[in-house]
Amino acid sequence: MIRRLSKSDHEACFQLLKKQPAENLFIIGDIEAYGYEQSFQKIWGEFNEDGTLIAVLLKYEENYIPFAIGEFDAEGFADIISSDPSFLMMSGIKDITEKIELYLKQPLKRKRQTFYAKCKKLNPNIINMDVSNVQQALPKDAKELVELIKAIPEFDSTINEERKRRELQEGVSRSFFIKEDEKMVSTASTAAENSFSAMVVAVATLEKYKKKGYATQCMVKLCGKLLDENKELCLFYDNPEAGAIYKRIGFEDIGYWMMYTYKK
Repeated sequence: MIRRLSKSDHEACFQLLKKQPAENLFIIGDIEAYGYEQSFQKIWGEFNEDGTLIAVLLKYEENYIPFAIGEFDAEGFADIISSDPSFLMMSGIKDITEKIELYLKQPLKRKRQTFYAKCKKLNPNIINMDVSNVQQALPKDAKELVELIKAIPEFDSTINEERKRRELQEGVSRSFFIKEDEKMVSTASTAAENSFSAMVVAVATLEKYKKKGYATQCMVKLCGKLLDENKELCLFYDNPEAGAIYKRIGFEDIGYWMMYTYKK
């Protein structure tokens, strides 16, 4: 049986989501931020014959994110999504989304696949790495952080100074950086932090300062801090070279994250 979830279902919902907090980063974060009763956000759940919640479907604006452990009613979730005239996007773990994709009625516009990795502990060989030159960013560092990110050619970032400062002030994002020649040259940040997990983003080093291990040091400092708070870390990547660096730190692939865009 599939039905809308409400505040009274919160405990059962989070008992399911907490089984895989990195995989459910966005669902957990959206529920913690906006709850169950917003016009732009809705949550459905599938219950088995014993009344146990086995799958969740979250709608945020025009995007849907499903989660399930084991078999679930993919066609039922697809019916909910297809009946929404505002539906444009679906994202989530490939093993789950590919089951729903088969039943969606809207024509597919674009599909993107990236590796999805998570970290529950640092690799023993890097725990004692010297990270004494890594600093945690404060709101006053927002301008220089944004300038560094925008100086990286492969990043297509829309971040601005005001938004970055607000994120640092509110604690929804943390950034760490290394300075050399009196300027920021390398950084790593979190995004979408919630009570159980966080995503690592914007890992970058200026071209002139690469091959010095700076990005790894920023990552180790950031990951160590979050893991000490009992949060799982996750990240997307599509560059195998970058993936090898993340795996040396302690990240493990947990599948593919899919992003689908549909035509109206």
